[in-house]
Amino acid sequence: MKLWSDWGFSRDGWRNSQRGEYWVVAQAVLMTGFALLPVYRPVELLSSVWLYSSWAVAGVLGVGAIALFIKGILDLGNSLTPLPYPREDGQLVRSGVYAIVRHPLYSGVILAALSWTIFQFSLSHLIGTLIFILFFDAKAAREENWLMQKYLDYADYRQTVKKLIPWLY
Repeated sequence: MKLWSDWGFSRDGWRNSQRGEYWVVAQAVLMTGFALLPVYRPVELLSSVWLYSSWAVAGVLGVGAIALFIKGILDLGNSLTPLPYPREDGQLVRSGVYAIVRHPLYSGVILAALSWTIFQFSLSHLIGTLIFILFFDAKAAREENWLMQKYLDYADYRQTVKKLIPWLY
């Protein structure tokens, strides 16, 4: 239970989401829903060239997703928390993968969802991926409000590093 309290979880937090506990619950629900979504293919890929090409793209995106996610966790170190509220003992990390994207863990989940969508050629998963993008954009916006309050240099960091998609957004 010490890990939960180190991350910032508390009884009061679960009652009023003072540190973003409800965001964590919503994220778990969305991820579970995405995993359980049935595959809906409006058309079948007839050509094996298209099929294998889409699998190659999905593979590259999947590897990128894993790299972003793992590198993001490693670079955060002791500042890691599942809550969007920053840890009391945390520090602003601007190096490593955080030098190219402000929220690499969210980016990793989005890329993994996109990879699965392309691999399955699934319209239902494409809709799920779009929902992930909207959700993580909103969660990141909430998180950044707290980060701006805690770290005076976060505004400068925000101006130089993209939010969710390296070099684009």
